[in-house]
Amino acid sequence: MVQSVLGSLILGYRPLWNRARKLAGVQLYVHNESSLLLDAGHLLRTLAELWSASSPPLLISPQTHQLLSSLLESAPRGSPWIEVRGDWLNDSTIFNQVRAAHRRGLKLVWRGEIANLPPAEVARCFDNSLLTLRAEDAIAALQRGPQQPGTPKPPPRNISPILAGQMYENVASRALMEHCLDNNALALAGWPTEDVLYSMRHTPQQPSHAVIHRLMKAIDHEQSLETFEDIMSEDPILSYRFMIYTNSAALGLRTGIDSLRRGMVMMGYESIQRWLSDQLPHSSTEPNMQPIREAMVMRARLTTLLLNPGMENELRREIYLCALLSQMDELLREPLGTILHRIPLSERIYDATVLHTGPYAPSLQMACALENDDASVIRRLCEEHEMDLEEVNRALLRVLSDLEVERPAPPR
Repeated sequence: MVQSVLGSLILGYRPLWNRARKLAGVQLYVHNESSLLLDAGHLLRTLAELWSASSPPLLISPQTHQLLSSLLESAPRGSPWIEVRGDWLNDSTIFNQVRAAHRRGLKLVWRGEIANLPPAEVARCFDNSLLTLRAEDAIAALQRGPQQPGTPKPPPRNISPILAGQMYENVASRALMEHCLDNNALALAGWPTEDVLYSMRHTPQQPSHAVIHRLMKAIDHEQSLETFEDIMSEDPILSYRFMIYTNSAALGLRTGIDSLRRGMVMMGYESIQRWLSDQLPHSSTEPNMQPIREAMVMRARLTTLLLNPGMENELRREIYLCALLSQMDELLREPLGTILHRIPLSERIYDATVLHTGPYAPSLQMACALENDDASVIRRLCEEHEMDLEEVNRALLRVLSDLEVERPAPPR
């Protein structure tokens, strides 16, 4: 029965980031074939079985009227947030289901442009909203800018259009992202990665100070080699630099180091600790890079699980490294082929990331496709590479449920 549910859906996801630039939740795109009747209650039970207390909150975004209608009818109190597109409320059936679901205690999220907010009697049915700013709203927000201490308050016409406590999407500008979060937006759906990296184009990318510090503490406490590797693998820049160093003439190793694990074994803990101490003074504390790093780690975990969850550890680590390094060209602003040729990686990694061929390419392409709401691309990749849709969905949900979100401590 579970198989029939996950085998008849196309899923995708988008992270939700909070003011601290940390994961606040996940938007889960859910698309079903309009010709198939879906048991939405069964979908919710499946999600409940996979999710734990530390898993991220979910915002379910149904991509068809039929699926939304089924969710509104069958979702019990305590279900994840369910998105309702503002223009879909023109359908009287959905509008009546929204009111009934609200009375039942369901948490609903209104999605649409901030200029088209619903009237008060409709807005009362929703616990939150996922808003898109119009161009003029974005301009007004950016022109207002941050207020300096001691300066007079701006006139009313410059009041920020940002509504506190709401979520925002399609924010492509770093400045607008910062304005939204500084004005107490609950979260951003997606991240303006391209503009953040462009704004830092004149500054060489550095590994994360927090990751280096955690790794040094793990070495101090003599934790396992697996723990060291797991921590280093959370930062693509640190991983890449480590492999550059382990293959440098300074170490004089006779054979090329093609994995983080081999590099750690060859160097030893004291040498790694000294190398990390050299990296720490120049490391990055830029908070806007944190969502970019975390998104790259999500892609790497998903690529690994999509290929084969039961593979041997060494091969699994190679696939993870393949996906982790697949966006290094965006970070270093160089051609990816040039970047990868500096270290003696497996040809399979180069083939997948640069040539888009070889055994790792289908899983990497699918992991990228799952980051969007375009069901046609996912369907095409499943057909081209004979990937089972249910297994793809299971891999995605497993990766998402394993993510952790910091929650405020309960009051004493």
